[in-house]
Amino acid sequence: MLELLFWISAAVVVYVYLGYPAITALLSLRKHPRRKNRHYQPKVSILIAAYNEEKDIAATLHNKIAQNYPADRLEVLVVSDESTDETDAIVERIAAEAPFPIRLFRQIPRKGKTSGLNMIVPEATGEIIIFSDANSQWAPDAVAQLAANFADTAIGYVTGKMVYTHADGSLIGDGCSAYMKYENQVREWETDMGSVVGVDGGIDAMRKSLYEPLRADQLPDFVQPLKVVEKGYRVVYEPRALLKEPANDDTDSEFSMRVRVSLRAIWALKDMSHLMSIPAYGVFAFQLISHKLLRYYAFVPLALLALVSVILADEGGWYTLGFLAQVAFYAAAWMGYQRRAEGDLPVYLAIPLYFALLNLACFQAALAFRRGEKKVLWNPRKG
Repeated sequence: MLELLFWISAAVVVYVYLGYPAITALLSLRKHPRRKNRHYQPKVSILIAAYNEEKDIAATLHNKIAQNYPADRLEVLVVSDESTDETDAIVERIAAEAPFPIRLFRQIPRKGKTSGLNMIVPEATGEIIIFSDANSQWAPDAVAQLAANFADTAIGYVTGKMVYTHADGSLIGDGCSAYMKYENQVREWETDMGSVVGVDGGIDAMRKSLYEPLRADQLPDFVQPLKVVEKGYRVVYEPRALLKEPANDDTDSEFSMRVRVSLRAIWALKDMSHLMSIPAYGVFAFQLISHKLLRYYAFVPLALLALVSVILADEGGWYTLGFLAQVAFYAAAWMGYQRRAEGDLPVYLAIPLYFALLNLACFQAALAFRRGEKKVLWNPRKG
């Protein structure tokens, strides 16, 4: 019985992290074409939710002003979630000199990002709305690259490519960046299959006509694309729309953020569970189950595998090898955690640390979900 549990747990772990990507790579060979047109330039509204972002908001707005996109087809809407610092004053100062409208809205009392977006979407005049974080730095052609995809009337939502950077703007090669490289490759394959099931909230675009107001506790960059699929439109990945975001050097802060995002994502899976009906949604249901549901609960087979491996360690063969491999892997994660303050970690420590951090965050989020907890408010990301 224990031997069977060992192999089942190992098989599930391998499927979640290697098997599903391999299947998507195969299925993507039958490409689902999209009619992208780089000359297509609809009116665009960039939406930014901010809470006490005086450190980053100026750079973010100047980044949007520098976009290579016609100024008469661009606007920025900022919703300040009852900020108590200089965020509002900075936005108004930059708006006074901007080449296109930058409008500030203030949400009182503080209700969180989702409520803030619900508030300003009706005020947007663009056919396309693009979501940006308050610290998001986009490549100069990011808006143009996102917008070009909407020339295809079958596409309802487009997500860009996020990469993590050092404080000087140089790219980071390991840890969370390695995870994003892995995710982005899967998104490329999923796009060729039809639709992706995971997006980046810092550089996402959708047709305004498809936006649905959400509950304050719902995660917009998880639920909105699912609702777009529900309406029969595609959600695609655009790797040329680049977002550079500073990596979080504070592992504890990164963990807290991952717990919050994972908890809201698990609630979103519950809210949109009908999309996991294979008879009704076919391949997309398979994707959602494999890429999201099993990924968020991968800590279950990982924990079972670790427990059974301890019991079977003396059996020799694959059982001993499995036990030793896990000891080495988690020891590397612990060493990475101990050395996290040193800056860039070597790949053999960074990847185990980030893997362990993600799965521990999912475990804590799952416990909070069982207790009925929900997260609505957020604080500026440390880094």
